[in-house]
Amino acid sequence: MSLQLRHSLSLLTGDKQADRSVPPTGFTAWLTLFTAAAMAFLAVFALALSTATDRLADRWAAELARTSTLRISAPEDQMAAQTAAAIRVLETTPGVAEARPLTDEEQRTLLEPWFGPDLPVETLPIPRLIEIIEEGDGYDPTGLRARLQAEVPGAVLDDHTRWREPLVEAANRLRFLGWVSIVLIAASTGAMITLAAQAALSANAQVIRVMRLVGATDEYIASAFVRRFTIRAFNGAFVGVVLGGIGILFLPSTDVAGGFLTGLGFQGGEWLWLLIVPPLAAMVAFLATWAAALRNLREQS
Repeated sequence: MSLQLRHSLSLLTGDKQADRSVPPTGFTAWLTLFTAAAMAFLAVFALALSTATDRLADRWAAELARTSTLRISAPEDQMAAQTAAAIRVLETTPGVAEARPLTDEEQRTLLEPWFGPDLPVETLPIPRLIEIIEEGDGYDPTGLRARLQAEVPGAVLDDHTRWREPLVEAANRLRFLGWVSIVLIAASTGAMITLAAQAALSANAQVIRVMRLVGATDEYIASAFVRRFTIRAFNGAFVGVVLGGIGILFLPSTDVAGGFLTGLGFQGGEWLWLLIVPPLAAMVAFLATWAAALRNLREQS
C-alpha cells in the first residue's frame, strides 16, 4: 500500500479524542447532511438525463439512418404507373433491402396529428409515399436520385439526413449539459461543505488552541474534521440517492407514450451509476474539508 493511500486511510480512521473537537450535531452537521442529500438527489436526475439522451441519440441515429422516404407527386392517372416504376428502380438499387408503398391507412395515421382521424386520404390529391429500408452500407443517394429523375419525374427522395443530424446533435448537447450539471453539482457541494467546515473550525477555535498547547499538530486536528464531514457527506448523499431513485421509479413508463420525458430514467445496468454518487460526494467532502481545515488552522496560528 502506498504512503499516500495509508495517509488518506489514517485520516478516515482517525482518533476518537480528536473527534471531540468537531461538534457532532448542530448547524454545520445539518447543513452538510442536507447539502449532500439535496445535491445527490439532483445528481440522480442529471445522470438520468444523460443516460436517456444517450439512448435517444443512438435510437434516432439508428432508426433514421436505415430508412428513407420516396415521395411521388403526379396526376391521378399517372400515380399508379410512376409508383410501379419507382418500385422497379428501387428493387434494382444496391443497398436497398425493401421498398413498399405506404397504404392509405398508414398515410392517414401520419397525417392524423395535423388533419384529424377522418381525413379522406383516398379522395385527396396527396403524394404517394414509399418507404425504403436499407441494408449493408446503404445505397448511393446521388446515383439513385439521377435514376429516379430519368425514370420517375415526379419522385423526390428524402434520405432523412436533414432530420437526423439536427436531432442527434440536439440529443448529444443535452447529454453534454447533463454531465456539465453533474460537475456543477459536485462543485457546489464542495463549496457548501467548505463553508460548513470553516464555520465548525471557527466555532471551536478555543478547543483547537487548547489541543495545540498539549502538542496536537494541525494535521491531527484537521483529520478529525475531515473524517466527520466525509462521513456526513456520504450518509447525506446516500439518502439523496435513495430518494432520487424512488423519484425516477415514479416517472411514467415508456410504454405509456414514446415521448422523451417518459424515457427519462435508467435501464438495466444504468442503475449502477447511482452507486458512484455517495463515494463521489464523500471524496468531494474529503478534499474540501482537508483544504479548508489546513487553511483555517494556518490563519489561527
